[in-house]
Amino acid sequence: MSKIKIGCETYTWQMPGEQYKGRLEHIMQVCQQAGFAGIEPETSFMHHLEDPIRMKEALQQYGLELAVLCFVEDWRHPEETPEERQRADQWIRFLAHFPHTILLPVQMPGKDRSHLRERQQNLLSCVNAIARRAADKGIVCSYHPNSPAGSVFRTEEDYEILLNGLDSSVIGYCPDVGHIAKGGMDPVAIMRTYRSLINLVHYKDMYADGRWAPTGEGDIDFETITRDLVNSGYEGWIIMEDECDAAITDPDHVTFKDGQYIQGVIRPLLG
Repeated sequence: MSKIKIGCETYTWQMPGEQYKGRLEHIMQVCQQAGFAGIEPETSFMHHLEDPIRMKEALQQYGLELAVLCFVEDWRHPEETPEERQRADQWIRFLAHFPHTILLPVQMPGKDRSHLRERQQNLLSCVNAIARRAADKGIVCSYHPNSPAGSVFRTEEDYEILLNGLDSSVIGYCPDVGHIAKGGMDPVAIMRTYRSLINLVHYKDMYADGRWAPTGEGDIDFETITRDLVNSGYEGWIIMEDECDAAITDPDHVTFKDGQYIQGVIRPLLG
């Protein structure tokens, strides 16, 4: 039996706008009912649950683990700004109460890819510094590249720079299979190439034309990816993150459908 666990990200509830911010208990209830074992909130959803005692109570109520905590910043300079460092250290202190939770930095995409190499090196410098401070507190980090047009790590060449530039002694790689495909790459090939760095995985689906698809309806080969993870001895989290258009109007229903896909297709592959 594989030790892989499957959780859910909160971005699906970001698709409608701001209306679910501060309603993390509602999202937890949906995740529980959909059959997920854990949750990955982005920090803007936390609100009153920034109090670790209240967060633990909510997780216990809904039978979930805090799998990952995602936080988003610009990181445009060679070092974190004082405000960026303050916020990062706030979440490091928070995760001292959740020692098995992964801290996941994600960069806010820019308007374009100007000054690309400089921006790439600045990001690496900031993220590695955060991961070293987190490691000093016993917290594991992973880095999640994305694929909008202004992302600085979105192509295969970019990935070579990123994954050779991360300090692998303190931070791993979180492949998002949808973002890999959106960047013109094969998720199966990328994950096989960089498997030794992977300590977290994001699943979302995409049509061949680049539109985000409901899970299981697009072109992402989840079955091969999942088999590869199992066969390689991966023991971490798979986090579902659905960005299909239906989430704009009904993220709860989209998540229930994702749960059905996980139960019917992915879990049987785990043994």
